[in-house]
Amino acid sequence: MSAYPDATQEMLRHTVAGFFRRKSGMKKLVFVLLAIGPCLLAQERKVAPTWLHRYVPEVHEYRMDLTTSSCHYLPIFGEGDSEPRAAQSVARFGELTVDAHGACESIEYPRQEELYFILNGSGVLHYAEESHALRMNDFTYISPTVRHNLSNSSDQPFRVVVMTFKIPTDVPIAPPPAKPAVGNLDDLKEQTVEGHPTSVLYKLLIGPHTGTRDRINAAYVVADLFLMDFAPGGTNFPHHHEVAEEIYLVLDGEGQMVAGGGMDGMQGLHPAKGGDAYYFRPNCTVGYYNRNARDAKAHILAVRAFVPLPKNPD
Repeated sequence: MSAYPDATQEMLRHTVAGFFRRKSGMKKLVFVLLAIGPCLLAQERKVAPTWLHRYVPEVHEYRMDLTTSSCHYLPIFGEGDSEPRAAQSVARFGELTVDAHGACESIEYPRQEELYFILNGSGVLHYAEESHALRMNDFTYISPTVRHNLSNSSDQPFRVVVMTFKIPTDVPIAPPPAKPAVGNLDDLKEQTVEGHPTSVLYKLLIGPHTGTRDRINAAYVVADLFLMDFAPGGTNFPHHHEVAEEIYLVLDGEGQMVAGGGMDGMQGLHPAKGGDAYYFRPNCTVGYYNRNARDAKAHILAVRAFVPLPKNPD
């Protein structure tokens, strides 16, 4: 015979059953949380892109240290772009337009080097106490610590590709030259480069200060600034760089840009035309296939920069 009245026994049965139902529910809840937890964490962490694409005519103007009411900057990659942290050594890569009779702000960087490539128009580079006229297809190197700016005394806009790179603090910097080094595409002969097909010819503009092959050998971080001239159906073959990031700016022509990755170096093919710009992270598969038609020429301005290796791989 039970020690409890019937009503009390019924109450106990409900209490015990409720306890086990709650316990079972708690187990299910814990299981569900364990299952979805990694997904929630994965959603919170954004993976850095392997490559970026921008179409220059669609890039919006951005105000920065060198801009004025007559000096306008389009941030293609780096500072001012929607993905500024994707680049590592590249501080900024963009297009600068100086209005007729306009000028930019004077700037200087203690640990950044800067490259200019003149797209069209003419202007003046003010380099410390020196002034140097610039014209279409000129290119120049600006050493760290040198105060400089651009101006335009003509009646036409002055368009320039601006490339700025961060120099690691452990890299010693020599005193800058008294005068700027300036070259022009017309002064360079096209040549093949070892390891690449003969269907693309190169003009080697700017390279490391320890080198000798480029027109200007002065850089600390920049591995190469070069122009590629693709024959109809030409390619530089897909490839990758383990310790360097790279940017391609299509000046003219149409073809397919290779931007991909993976252990098998898979190729992602993307239509490319004048005004398209691509940024490639280290180890990203990169290349270009020109359109295979008569007179289908294409020119790409490219810059490659070394990235600092991590101090601790872990």
